[in-house]
Amino acid sequence: MKRKFLPKKDVSVDGKTGNIRAAYLQIGTGAVYDTRELSEGSAYADYDKDGWLLGIELLGPCEVKVLDKLAKKELAALRRFLLGSPPRELVTS
Repeated sequence: MKRKFLPKKDVSVDGKTGNIRAAYLQIGTGAVYDTRELSEGSAYADYDKDGWLLGIELLGPCEVKVLDKLAKKELAALRRFLLGSPPRELVTS
């Protein structure tokens, strides 16, 4: 089955402070079969039943090395999206 790359970024912002609270980086569509914690309490990856990455949810600051590790397994366009799309407030060095 050919995999479709359908990038989309959703960001939740606190209406009072304007601070970013969370972000979801959608990679593709499909039913979530498995969710894996990438960084304790702050980053999660969703996969379909075939093991394809569907998206990443950032709920708090996460080290960039967590995204680097995940991006290494993906195609170039997807790597650029994963590493270039997260809001700065949610990625630390």
